[in-house]
Amino acid sequence: MDLDALGTCLTTPACVVTQATSGLIVGMLLFLVAAGLTLIFGVLKIVNFAHGTFYMLGGYVAFSTLALTDSYALAVVAAALAMALFGVLFERLLIARVYGSNVLMQLLICYAVVLIFDDVVKIVWGPDFHAMGMPPAFQVAPLFIAGGVVPPFYAVLIGIAAVIAIVLGAGLALTRLGKTVRAAAHNPAMVSALGVNTTMLFAIVFAVGGALAGLAGALAAPVRSLSPGMGFSILIESFIVTVIGGMGSIAGALVAALVIGLLRGFGTIGFPMFTDGLTYVAMILILVTRPHGLFGREVA
Repeated sequence: MDLDALGTCLTTPACVVTQATSGLIVGMLLFLVAAGLTLIFGVLKIVNFAHGTFYMLGGYVAFSTLALTDSYALAVVAAALAMALFGVLFERLLIARVYGSNVLMQLLICYAVVLIFDDVVKIVWGPDFHAMGMPPAFQVAPLFIAGGVVPPFYAVLIGIAAVIAIVLGAGLALTRLGKTVRAAAHNPAMVSALGVNTTMLFAIVFAVGGALAGLAGALAAPVRSLSPGMGFSILIESFIVTVIGGMGSIAGALVAALVIGLLRGFGTIGFPMFTDGLTYVAMILILVTRPHGLFGREVA
């Protein structure tokens, strides 16, 4: 523990900017994964334990697409579209068969998918670590804000995630599809009775969730190494974000992800040996005071 270093950082604009940027990167990536996770749970009441696999496969699809096309933009789009399709197939072929069944059955199916695709990744891409590297378009001089260093790629990534958060929130609140999704989250039987094709609706929800996770994997690939099983760590962190924010709440996922990201960003200065522990301490404190999360609601 080094509180003196943390205090010095908090009073130094350059350090605040640098650490806040690092925290925002972590937070926004967590939000993209957790948003899909909480959306699926909010509508389908399915704890998608295989969601980290979407993130992992998105990173590998982006890696291969970049190697083939030399276009990072195409790599990001390909990862999002591929994981949207994967989400639909996953929901239609597997999850649709266990709706309403025991939670243990749902978890076992998800865990089987995790193990299967970890091995698929080893077969297709090999068991070694892969590094995408920074795309050429972002190999430029960093930005300097109040003396703090902000890599251009980080700024773009934060901006993309912020735009997606706004679009997702506005889409759920203002569009007809968004209102239908929210209604289905509360009473799917009534929505179905009113003539809504819930089969297609559930597939769309999984597609959106998969696309968000794939997008996160593609955006993280230039700054994180790719390896089989990489989805598990992001899954645990995403569950923490989802629980802190409130199961089924997109706004809660955003706030919780930013809190966790900033805790990690500044925790590396003041608590370098206890950075992960800070995340769990925050989760415990919030759940003790608000058992349903920051934005969660108790179900009567």
